[in-house]
Amino acid sequence: MPHALFDPLIHEPTRLQLCGLLVDEEEVEFAALRERLELAESALSKHLSALRAAGYVTVERRFGAGHGRAYAALTDRGRHAFCGHVAELQRLARVAAPRGRRHTA
Repeated sequence: MPHALFDPLIHEPTRLQLCGLLVDEEEVEFAALRERLELAESALSKHLSALRAAGYVTVERRFGAGHGRAYAALTDRGRHAFCGHVAELQRLARVAAPRGRRHTA
């Protein structure tokens, strides 16, 4: 179980969603990520580059049948960081949840 730790790089909404899409998959094709996140190609590339610079994702280009396709995958480090970030968000949500407080009007 990863240590609960807030990660500002992952916390950015698009990168959080991106990691969420990658966490349960071995790899996901760039076009599928772009479609699911409803992003322009340049915006997705920017987010993947930020995650790749931190060692959280890999992007592999494969060529065949006259065209190339890119695939993204979380690294072990990225999976650990994402799971730790989610654990911290869950911890914060528990702290913020009302506990038997009575509302007075």
